[in-house]
Parts: sequence; C-alpha cells; structure tokens
Amino acid sequence: MKVLVACEFSGIVRDAFRKLGHEAWSCDWLPPENLSPFHLQNDVLKILGDDWDMIIAFPPCTHLCVSGARWFKNKQAEQREAIGFFMALVNAPCSRIAIENPIGIMSTHYRKPDQIIQPWQFGHGETKATCLWLKGLPKLVPTNIVDGREARIHKMAPSVNRWKDRSRTFQGIADAMADQWGNL
Repeated sequence: MKVLVACEFSGIVRDAFRKLGHEAWSCDWLPPENLSPFHLQNDVLKILGDDWDMIIAFPPCTHLCVSGARWFKNKQAEQREAIGFFMALVNAPCSRIAIENPIGIMSTHYRKPDQIIQPWQFGHGETKATCLWLKGLPKLVPTNIVDGREARIHKMAPSVNRWKDRSRTFQGIADAMADQWGNL
C-alpha cells in the first residue's frame, strides 16, 4: 500500500507502516528527524493529488485546538488559513484518509470526529485526547490499555522544542494504525 503521512517530521507513523512492508512516505516543511530517505521536505498540498492508497495527516493544531482559544480573536486570519489547510486534507482525492488533531474548532467548522483516542489505550501511561476524522477507515481498536495515566504532555515545561515534543505520535498509536489500517 502506498501511504502518505502528512505533516510528520518524526517518521514514527511512516516507519510503523514501512516496518510492515508498505511504501510509506512522510511529508513536512521540516527535515526528517532521523535523516530518512523516505521523507519529502515539501508542501504537502503539492502532492495530495498523487496516487496514494491512504493519507494519514497531522495538520498543525496551533490555531485549531481549544487550548489556544484565548488567542483566537487576535488570530482570525491564521485560523482561517488553518481551517482551509485542514479541509484541503479532508478533500484530498484518496479513498482512505485519517486526520488527527486535538479537541478543537473543527468539530464545529467541519464535523465531530469519528473517534477520540488516548495514548493509555495503546500502551502509554499518558493522557492526551486525540481526535480522528476518518474516511474509508475503521475506528482504531485499543491494543494495550494501561494504568498510571498522567497528563505528562500537557505539563511539559516551556522550551524551544516543546511544540515538537508535544506533536510526536506515540509509538503504540502508530503501530495500531499500521497494524489495523495497513491490512485493509
């Protein structure tokens, strides 16, 4: 299966699919963290029309998620652009699409998510409600429900790379995507 993982610099989801034999590519404005040759450092909108069997997208949430709501009134142009980008991913010419984002305004500007998952459902002791909007894909089935749930991601100290650290997909979720959606 030819899989595009949009807006991913870490390669976590891409590599989970590649490990199972899929032709998976990540695409982001940022270079890949692990210097992978399977990363396209580019504007993902330029390649959405290519022949993908599946697109999994992680659009930036800065102007979409409820945690930034207090700044929305001063960033209306940025928010319109973020909504437009999200919707371009939704409307990509592909029969299987998953779009990930935190709880935010897309529930009212587009539609409610098909599923809200948590890292603790996939082997990680953290809480981080994550919405999935799905097209042609089933909901993810939890693979390893664990105790010891903590809002570690929410409590991260300010730093230059905080946004990058908060945006990485948990390995258990990436593996579930590859295992469950890669077999369709």
